[in-house]
Amino acid sequence: MIEVREVTKRYGTKTAVDRLSFVARPGQVTGFLGPNGAGKSTTMRMVVGLDRPTSGEVLVNGRRYAEHAAPLREIGVLLEAKAVHPGRTAVSHLLGLARTHGIPRRRVDEVIDLAGLGQVAGKRVGGFSLGMGQRLGIAAALLGDPSVIMLDEPVNGLDPEGVLWVRNLLAGLAAEGRTVMLSSHLMSETALIAEHLVIVGRGRLLADTTVADLVAQAAGGGVRVATSHPGLLRDLLSRPGVTVTSTASEELRVNGLTSREIGMIAAEHRIPLYELVPHQVSLEEAFMDLTRDAVEYAATPETTRVLQEATR
Repeated sequence: MIEVREVTKRYGTKTAVDRLSFVARPGQVTGFLGPNGAGKSTTMRMVVGLDRPTSGEVLVNGRRYAEHAAPLREIGVLLEAKAVHPGRTAVSHLLGLARTHGIPRRRVDEVIDLAGLGQVAGKRVGGFSLGMGQRLGIAAALLGDPSVIMLDEPVNGLDPEGVLWVRNLLAGLAAEGRTVMLSSHLMSETALIAEHLVIVGRGRLLADTTVADLVAQAAGGGVRVATSHPGLLRDLLSRPGVTVTSTASEELRVNGLTSREIGMIAAEHRIPLYELVPHQVSLEEAFMDLTRDAVEYAATPETTRVLQEATR
């Protein structure tokens, strides 16, 4: 378990993390999300003692990281895939880590096989692609067979097969009862992997929720209806407590009636429907809506317009 308790981190006059609290629990994948500059990396560094909180505390399995006698057996971490001496081979890098904790050679071989690095285990890391470096970083995170795994952008640079491997790996680790926390900018992938979400902006907590609840809240309810007779259907559906708005020339959004009720009314009046589905938004849309006021680095509307025109 990872517990972040009222943590603040300042660098001079800059507050990177501001009274942040959340818990990443065993048995689930927690997605740690936020715009660039939101304080995610600083928070993850504080989890493993690379940065010290100005105030508050961060605990891993009930203790500060530095208080664990064998921290690699408690939490496995990937913060920077390229943070490996380029002259070392993959196997020598993992062996060096293993010897600091009395981890046997057979475990090194196990994680090399698990990460699909068997054919390149004896090659120097400096020649690895980004995807191979990610696999090595994940292998290192799993070396101590820890109960907590924390990964920063674990699918960055991976091909589709590698992305699927990470997705299945993390789901399997959570199913074993481990705590899994990952930070990612890929909303579509996070939606497939994570159940629990912690979203931060400008160092503060914006949401501590589930993917389903965040998306449902952003969608705002309602039913999307597509028909060739939107005006007629609008008139038939209009009544106290029901709101009908147009979202496109042949599309309506209805609040206050269920899909079944709308379908029955349309059928009674022989109005063909092309779509009749609850209104939905993606995790990306929900995230963008939630963090709109917390984006620290954003292009101006004029810059966005120029770029859009240049790509036409």
